[in-house]
Amino acid sequence: MNTLFYNGNLLSFDDDVTLMDNSAVAVKGNSIVFSGKEDSPEYSNIRSEISFDREIDLKGNLIMPGFKNCHTHSGMTFLRSAADDMKLDEWLNKQVFPREALLSEDDIYYATKLAVMEYLTSGITEICDMYLTPDSIARATEETGIRCVQCSGMNDFSQDLDRLRDWYDRLNRGSSLTSFRLGIHAEYTCSEKLLVKVAELSHELKAPVYMHMSETEKEVEGCRERHGGMTPVEYLDSLGLFDYGAVFFHGVHVTDNDIEIIKKRNIAVVTNPASNAKLASGIAPISRYLKEGVTLGIGTDGPASNNCLDMFREMFLVTALAKLKENDASAVDAKEVLKMACSDGARALGTPECDSLSPGKKADLIVIDLDQPNMQPINNTVKNIVYSGSKQNVCLTMIDGVIRYENGRFNIGGDEEKIYNEVQKTVERINRESGIAG
Repeated sequence: MNTLFYNGNLLSFDDDVTLMDNSAVAVKGNSIVFSGKEDSPEYSNIRSEISFDREIDLKGNLIMPGFKNCHTHSGMTFLRSAADDMKLDEWLNKQVFPREALLSEDDIYYATKLAVMEYLTSGITEICDMYLTPDSIARATEETGIRCVQCSGMNDFSQDLDRLRDWYDRLNRGSSLTSFRLGIHAEYTCSEKLLVKVAELSHELKAPVYMHMSETEKEVEGCRERHGGMTPVEYLDSLGLFDYGAVFFHGVHVTDNDIEIIKKRNIAVVTNPASNAKLASGIAPISRYLKEGVTLGIGTDGPASNNCLDMFREMFLVTALAKLKENDASAVDAKEVLKMACSDGARALGTPECDSLSPGKKADLIVIDLDQPNMQPINNTVKNIVYSGSKQNVCLTMIDGVIRYENGRFNIGGDEEKIYNEVQKTVERINRESGIAG
């Protein structure tokens, strides 16, 4: 299908975050073939060369790349608001783990679909998902049409190397929307024997490894006690786990030497401000990362620790918490945050084909309604998105050239009510079988 968006404001992210008015974006199949001013010769050529199935008048609204949710556990929607206001250890061991042990692949399939619906309403076109059943997650995300980079969450208690290799081989040969990365849950859930084997597999495949990293002070101190004073970053680096790069989820408690390793190994860091705040884990050193040139993405984390899969809230918290941490209201400009959410997030996940609306890039885009009270007056559109934007402003989400959400309606290949009902059944069954009050 070919789609033309015209009469809009454009944030393309070609080189910088620059706003252009009187602009258009042309989509042919699943790719961008034009983005720019309507008074250009290239636009006239596109109009004459391509027959468009649909032409959408943006009426001055904003078109831009979709947001990248660089760390989430989609299947945990079944735990939304089921285990809140608890200390982290108690939350995990008394609430999360006992319930997760009762999940089936079908449970995770429907819970993932529920998360995708929320992602679409928040303008999220790509996710990095880490959860228990990659095959059912791939099925759910392919059917709903969201771009999904999966990584394994292997540890000493679930998943194994044979399955990791199998997922890596199969899920990287399937749908163009689905890819798979090597991953471990975290240093503290993996034996050294397992970590060495993952490092060997990373070397064999010449592939980066994704993981939770330095999320809490307790995690860092525990690693120091176990491994001769080394931080988790130092310890895993000593095992060769980062020789082909890595992606760290959280990166809240890091030392100067950790940051030197991150730079040396070209590691991307994904910050999860809402989850880290809600679980009292801390505030990541975003200003320092930016100063050091570290590639940064933004994630919501899962709906058990965050509850809300909302990129607007995350963007606001990235800059607001950084200002608080640095005691500096000028810290972490909104433009940098928007880059993290869009272009830099794509680069962090290894999908640079989705980092902008330049010709040749994938047609993963969103339309933001500027004609609403929270976006008026228009002094600075970029600042408005980060500081006052919300889900209510997302009126269209397109992924791979297909409109998946438009004006409150979903195009996800199925019945939304069935998804709601199936997840509710999962919650009621697990509450009953686990003996934990819902």
